[in-house]
Amino acid sequence: MPPRRRPVATDSAGPRRPMDPGQYVALFAQYLRAECGLAENTVVAYSRDLTRFCEWYSEHGPATFRELTVNLFTDYLETLHDRGLAATSIARNLVSIKMFFRFLMLEGVIEASIVDLVNSPKLWQYLPKVLSPDKVDELLAAPTNHDAWPRRDRALLALLYATGCRASEVCNLTLRDVFLAEGYCRCIGKGNKERIVSLNPVARAALEAYLQNERLVVGTNDPSAPLLVSRRGLPLSRITVWKLVKRYAARIGASREVSPHTLRHSFATHMLAGGAEIRALQELLGHASIRTTQIYTQVDHSRIKAIHERCHPRG
Repeated sequence: MPPRRRPVATDSAGPRRPMDPGQYVALFAQYLRAECGLAENTVVAYSRDLTRFCEWYSEHGPATFRELTVNLFTDYLETLHDRGLAATSIARNLVSIKMFFRFLMLEGVIEASIVDLVNSPKLWQYLPKVLSPDKVDELLAAPTNHDAWPRRDRALLALLYATGCRASEVCNLTLRDVFLAEGYCRCIGKGNKERIVSLNPVARAALEAYLQNERLVVGTNDPSAPLLVSRRGLPLSRITVWKLVKRYAARIGASREVSPHTLRHSFATHMLAGGAEIRALQELLGHASIRTTQIYTQVDHSRIKAIHERCHPRG
């Protein structure tokens, strides 16, 4: 159901902007949370992009959003390019602004969105970086007793690789979300969509060791309590997860580019190599579009080679 329209001040020259353009951002963020159900990280990212746009609009834009032209808007995209933003970042900004202007249409602030007439910049399709299975094994074994929380860190790494979950999804796991006996956990992904992901024996063993030792020292056993916690009993943040993965990747001599998402990419690529169907992988990763999942078919060279050897008459 569309949101309730708010009254817009008018005068003889037509509808005027009732407030500073930046104030629309807060209304838009509220709309994304309450009516679209987007994850908080997504709302923050959109708000950041739109704050930048509204700052530019306050200085260069016309009196009302209705008067914005395509040429003037492309000038804004050029300023982003001049600031050194990559094509991928400019494309993300454009998506944020397009959603913002569609919200303004629902609110009755504008009648049509000229922003929808602007195409996204052409992007190179970068293949995701992955670790080999042997390198993943090294990474999972990297935490030692010389580290402050080796069992927790091993459980974190094992969870990321076993489930293919995003860092934010792992951070948001609670005790009630994990079912060790059954071998699965329940996570909330983008758009507050719930999905079930399996836990392999390595992840289950790592979680059991963590829960029976370090997890008992801090925090509470309340089912709603976070699964992975700091020494003060607080849930791990995405930044902390990122730093931990970087630390252990450096310890085994892996590339500096390794991040929590590298384990997600590795999970997907190794699943395809093992014969997983692309639709099943889409469900496991929580992708809204199959096109996002299909990128991994280009990474899995062993699968492509096996298909060639099986199907080519001279394979």
